[in-house]
Amino acid sequence: MLDCRGLTRVYSEGPQDLTVLDSLEMTVHAGERVAVVGSSGSGKTTLLNLLGGVDRPTAGEVVIGGQSLAGLNEAALGRFRNRYIGFVYQFHHLLAEFTAAENVALPLIIRGEKRGPAVERARALLERVGMAPRGEHKPGELSGGERQRVAIARALVTDPSLVLMDEPTGNLDQTTAGSILAMMDELAATTDCAFVVVTHDLSLAAHQDRTLKLDKGRLSAV
Repeated sequence: MLDCRGLTRVYSEGPQDLTVLDSLEMTVHAGERVAVVGSSGSGKTTLLNLLGGVDRPTAGEVVIGGQSLAGLNEAALGRFRNRYIGFVYQFHHLLAEFTAAENVALPLIIRGEKRGPAVERARALLERVGMAPRGEHKPGELSGGERQRVAIARALVTDPSLVLMDEPTGNLDQTTAGSILAMMDELAATTDCAFVVVTHDLSLAAHQDRTLKLDKGRLSAV
């Protein structure tokens, strides 16, 4: 499902270049859950941004479902992300003026689907993550764990092939984080999409099929 080949990202920092990722190799199969751990500043978020096509590598390529992201212009890349990639961030990034159901439906509406069917699909996803009773509430009326569940539903509403998660339980209390872990287990068992989860949380990493450590720009098995 996902292949990284010689993935390199170099940033220019004054007179000296900073190499964050150095000829990184990574393969994730359909339906597999992979955690990426590493110290702060090791490049985990940079890696996620490259996997999701939010940033472009200095060298190497990301291939998702046989499609190289390097071969897509910005418009095509946006369409590809909308169809094949779901994102869950540490901070939910829900739009405050929209209800939970509307937030979840937005990727479908952006794709060009009619609002009615899109919201119905969103409500079905909210039910799946235990948020059906809160579908008409706005983010400010939801708890942190509820907002994160809505964000996960939004990531899944397009039936993506790959879901990228950046510290999805980082701002949650232990009980709420545990419920998110249980929900991720259920979703992984009932969907074919691959998950890549960046985290400092070792209990979250332990819930994945395997864990990789990012150090000095490269990945190794833990």
